Order: sequence, then C-alpha cells, then structure tokens
Amino acid sequence: MSTKKQRITILGSTGSIGVSTLEVIARHPGRFDVFALSAATQIDLLLAQCAQYKPKFAVMASPPHARILADKIKANGLSTQVLDAPDALETIASHEQVDAVMAAIVGAAGLPACMAAARAGKRLLLANKEALVVGGDVFMQAVRTGGAKLLPIDSEHSAIFQSLPDDAASWAWRVEKIILTASGGPFRTRSPASLRDVTPEEACAHPNWVMGRKISVDSATMMNKALEVIEAKYLFGMRPEQIEVVIHPQSIIHSMVQYHDSSVVAQLGTPDMRVPIAYGLAWPERISSGARTLDFRNLAAMTFEAPDNARFPGLPLAWEVLNAPVGSAAVLNAANEVAVAAFLDRRIRFDHIHQVNHATLEAVSVSDIHDIEGLLALDAQSRSVAGRIAERLEA
Repeated sequence: MSTKKQRITILGSTGSIGVSTLEVIARHPGRFDVFALSAATQIDLLLAQCAQYKPKFAVMASPPHARILADKIKANGLSTQVLDAPDALETIASHEQVDAVMAAIVGAAGLPACMAAARAGKRLLLANKEALVVGGDVFMQAVRTGGAKLLPIDSEHSAIFQSLPDDAASWAWRVEKIILTASGGPFRTRSPASLRDVTPEEACAHPNWVMGRKISVDSATMMNKALEVIEAKYLFGMRPEQIEVVIHPQSIIHSMVQYHDSSVVAQLGTPDMRVPIAYGLAWPERISSGARTLDFRNLAAMTFEAPDNARFPGLPLAWEVLNAPVGSAAVLNAANEVAVAAFLDRRIRFDHIHQVNHATLEAVSVSDIHDIEGLLALDAQSRSVAGRIAERLEA
C-alpha cells in the first residue's frame, strides 16, 4: 500500500454517489484527502461537507448559489475557497494537485469536466455514464492521449471490469460476450398498458437501490440499462452484438463475462454502491467499503429473465444508436434527459418518455461527429427538439 495520501475531487458530492464516496473516504482517513467538492443546488449539504472534510475548493453550479455558499463558509470560519468561474469544474477536475476524480454529476453536464480530467491524466472514477454515452470515441481518445486511468463505478461496469483479465489486450480473443444484469426496477411485473398512469413517486421507488430521482426514473424505464449498453461498448471495446442484458431482480450478481470456452465469470455482492466506489478508489488494492457482506447460507433464490420490450421499449434503442452514425447516442441521451425532467415535473406521462426519445431520434439528422464541440452542439440541438416534442404531448 502506498503511504502517500490520494487527493480526491468529487464532482457531484451531494448526490447519492458523492455522499457514498465521502462515506468510504471517511473510513480511511490515512489514505485519502478531499481536495475539492462540487454541487448543483444543495448549499447547506455542501457547506456541511466542507466543514467535515475541509476541501481546498468548492464549486456550485450557478454564481448565485456560489455566492450564498461563499458567505456561509466565511460566516462559519472555514478555509475552503469557493470558485464560480465558468470553467470551475474543469479546474478542480484537472488541477495539478489532484490524483483522482470521482465523476458523479448526473447527465451530459458532467462531460466537460470529465474531458478535462482525462486530458490531465487523472485517475477518473466514472459514475457519470453520460460522459461515455455522449462523448464516445472522442472521450476515450482523450483518456488515451492524456494517459488517464478510467475506472467504471456503475455497479454493472465495475462488475465487468472485475471479471475481465488484467491484460486488456487479451479481451478480444478471450471474451465471447458481456452480460449486464438489471433489476427490472419497480415495474418489472406491471402490465405495459398500466404504465401510462405511473406517478413520479412510484417511478422513484426502486426496490433495491437508493438513487437520485433522474436515475431512478431511468431504472423504471430501463433507459439506464440502454445507456449502460452504450457505455459498455466504449469501456470494453465490444461490438454491440457482444453485449446482452438479463433481468436479475435480486441484484446480487452485478454482471458477468462469458468467455469463448463457455465459462462465465461473475461478480457478486450486496446492492450497495460503496462496494464499486471503494474498489475504484483503492484499485488495484481492496479496502473496506462499509457494505454488508453476502451470507450465502441465508441467500434467497436468484432468478433471471429476458427483458420484455413491450414493457421496456427504450432498451432496444441502445443497439439501434450503436449501429447508427456516431453522435446518435448523444441524441438519445439528450432526449431522455428532457423527457425525464418533463415527467418529474408532471408535464408528460410516464409512457411519453419513450415517445419523446424515439421521436427525437427520428427528427434529428446525425452525421459522424469527431470532436467535443460538435457533440455538445448536437446535444443542445437534440434538447431543443425533444423539448418541442414534449410540449406537444402536454396538450
């Protein structure tokens, strides 16, 4: 074990992943220092985190929030400096004193900071799947060019990473396919016709995981799994047809790798995000996560089933966009963020989310894009189109 403390920036420290990351860090005070924290709107929670972990920098998503935080930090006699420049997130992600960055900002908003960390060669703990969904090959090229170490934090992708050989060069000739597991969310057994009446409260009530509202809705529609399929393609260099999804309601097996000799290697554990977080923070070592361990003597039966595309029509869109021009995944992600926000605001029905996503993919013309500026412009265009489609559904 290295005796030098790792200095950590956490992008999105007030969300569920950020809070869990700080819990793991708190278990190992001799191993990690918190260098910088960022949040969107939760000023008081970020203030409390600054008081406990004493980061050098803190960043809020908007200048008004930053000014309020700065006043409260001063009133509490804290030394943390609040940054409010437009590129503040990129600054704390790429700072020369930072060793590792936990990227836990929800949505495409986290992409520029992830790119900055990648270009600066940081250990990048990627909990923001949209960075890969939107960034794709552009993002992966930044990782390679910058010499960054990319470690997936999604429980499924962490499980795949842990189940693959250490030698990445051998993946292509050893691996037959990867199998992403899905809980099926709260509507796994609900009739497709009844989903039009789902409320935001029902959609956010995940049976196994404690998550934010946006990702909880994505789990309910299984769009989170569609995004994970896209992410897996770029993370592990697999062809779309080498990626499979199976529903596993108990969330004990987090994902699997099937090899050419038909053997299957799987990673198991309790459904607790502190496990992949601890693995990413300490890799290649392993440290205590604080999660409960599995007791196989009392473990209930594990079951598996194929996804129902009538109940989860968004899932097949993953393979559709992976076989479409580069940038199509960015269109899907933007549409989904707009649609989920409209649903959470009670402006459209639950079943309208897929309609917005599908219609936006049909409406936005995509030619192969190979730079971050082009991807961000496509993201903005897709959000505009998706917004108009959602407005028509409101009527």
